[in-house]
Amino acid sequence: MDTTLKDPLVGQLLDGRYRVEGRIAVGGMATVYRAVDTRLDRVLALKVMHPGLAADATFVERFIREAKSVARLAHPNVVGVFDQGAEGAYVYLAMEYVEGCTLRDVLRERGALAPRAALDILEPVLAALGAAHRAGFVHRDMKPENVLIGDDGRVKVADFGLVRAVDTVTNTSGTVLGTVSYLAPEQIEYGTADTRADVYACGVVLYEMLTGGKPHGGDTPAQVLYLHLNEDVPAPSAAHPGLAVELDELVASATARNPEVRPHDAVALLAQVREARAALGDAQLDAVAPAGPGPAAGPRPVASGTQEDERTDVLPRTVAREEPGVRHTARLTVPPPDARRQDPPRRALPGLGALAQRRGVLALVIAVVAVLGIGTGVWYINSGQFTRVPALIGKTEGDARGRLDAAGLDVRTVRHDFSESVPRGSVINSDPGGGERIRGNDSVTLIVSRGPRIVTVPDVSGRPLAEAQRALKKAGLAPGAVTREFDETVQQGSVIRTDPEAGSSRSPDTAVALVVSRGAPVDVPDVTGDTAEAATEELEAAGLKVEIADARVHAPGEAGTVARQSAAEGTRLAGGDTITLTLSKGPRMVPVPDVTGDTVDDATAALEAAGFTVKAEKKFPFLGDTVESQSVEGGGRAPEGSEIVIRIKGI
Repeated sequence: MDTTLKDPLVGQLLDGRYRVEGRIAVGGMATVYRAVDTRLDRVLALKVMHPGLAADATFVERFIREAKSVARLAHPNVVGVFDQGAEGAYVYLAMEYVEGCTLRDVLRERGALAPRAALDILEPVLAALGAAHRAGFVHRDMKPENVLIGDDGRVKVADFGLVRAVDTVTNTSGTVLGTVSYLAPEQIEYGTADTRADVYACGVVLYEMLTGGKPHGGDTPAQVLYLHLNEDVPAPSAAHPGLAVELDELVASATARNPEVRPHDAVALLAQVREARAALGDAQLDAVAPAGPGPAAGPRPVASGTQEDERTDVLPRTVAREEPGVRHTARLTVPPPDARRQDPPRRALPGLGALAQRRGVLALVIAVVAVLGIGTGVWYINSGQFTRVPALIGKTEGDARGRLDAAGLDVRTVRHDFSESVPRGSVINSDPGGGERIRGNDSVTLIVSRGPRIVTVPDVSGRPLAEAQRALKKAGLAPGAVTREFDETVQQGSVIRTDPEAGSSRSPDTAVALVVSRGAPVDVPDVTGDTAEAATEELEAAGLKVEIADARVHAPGEAGTVARQSAAEGTRLAGGDTITLTLSKGPRMVPVPDVTGDTVDDATAALEAAGFTVKAEKKFPFLGDTVESQSVEGGGRAPEGSEIVIRIKGI
């Protein structure tokens, strides 16, 4: 990336403690780096002042004094200040590192926001400013770039104390610090800024969130400043008629050109915001503005929205002398938009000779070619070999890959992280970020949302199994083991319950077991010995399916009757389950042993060993123990399992 390769601080250990890993952003007053505190082993943001400002001893002294004061401002919506210091030409602040994006990134990506989303962002901003105002601080440079939205959904305000370090009231340097699109009229005209200047800037930010565009636009910063001085901020509904009148009144109150009419600080404006929200219905809060930035009211052009418009600028001002004995007031001189500098008339050159003309033309051609060649080389070195990372926040991983591919960039890696605001599977951020320049053959790391850190198990009871599994995945959970049980009330194949149960809180990707209904139970009847047709009819009437096995087995029953069934009598099956029937091919014929003359015990053992059942018949007086005869003569054949009768001699 060109944002880090040429930066001398990247890779350095600043002040023997902070290892600078990469450049995050460049502002009008400072450069912000991602760094690691090697003592505490934590990631933080390092804001290093530009050398031109750091060379001013008075500025450095005030900057350090104000940084120490702001470090005591502890508020959950304020980016914390951990440390300040200086090493050589580098004066720095060590601050909390917020993983996420700025409000400017959101506006570039989505355009106008629904009123509910705009107020959800504005309220924590005003809470942070309110705490600063009550502690005696004025931000002086509120704008979307200084509103950070973390991956966990928290909103934080950055750059407290940095602007406060330059006293725009008594500064004799002849400059006013600020961002032209958000400067209050009194800042422009007199160089003064109190809590009401922050209120004005918040009103402009609210207008921009509701409409997608700035209220005043122009071709130059001077034109924008002139409009802030001489025209009211238009009503948001002029750009998007669907917006409620309460929102128009809120913007008008915050951006009144007379500071005496505005809410006196952010706490007062926060009260008005909450009152306006309470008066709005759900339909008004969720009103969706037309796609694209809203146009500024009136014939003037829409604010350009370029980086130059959004950076903190040091603007020249003149000092207007007043009557003796009256305090001198710094005043910024702003020309009207149509004012143009009149160039003096050019003097005509005397005529040249033919030779001189030819030499002049040749010299001109050579100069043009040289300039074009140098310009092309400079363009390639500075811009031609680079491309910009497309906006990826909020896109699905597939869409983000497609955009990068269209831009000629590759995906380096994909990391996953939790997010309370970005849906699971969508991009939270990228490295490098959207809009940053990168070499055309370089690659980008995508940070994809895993969804919230804590997930609620959805209620999927009564849903078909496949649908329930999809719902669990969408919620950020993993479908687990599936077990089945009978249930007379839940349709077969649908979910009875989950484990853990619906409504439970679990970490993302936790496995959720599913219990699926087998339907109402069916008691299996005994069909052995029945013909195949009779057995099939009886089982199908009970709600079961029947299959006949290809192979047949020997059985005592007649050929073609049921010899075996796959589920025994009394077994409970689900409706639609299948029972396999095995048919008989008749009994097996086996030799009958000759047991005549044997004792009863020996004869019985021999016949049973051959596969027969034995019945003994005795003659009166039943005292004999020798087999006199048998029902099937020895050496003959009889069906396996059939009964052989043996007769016992009397005395």
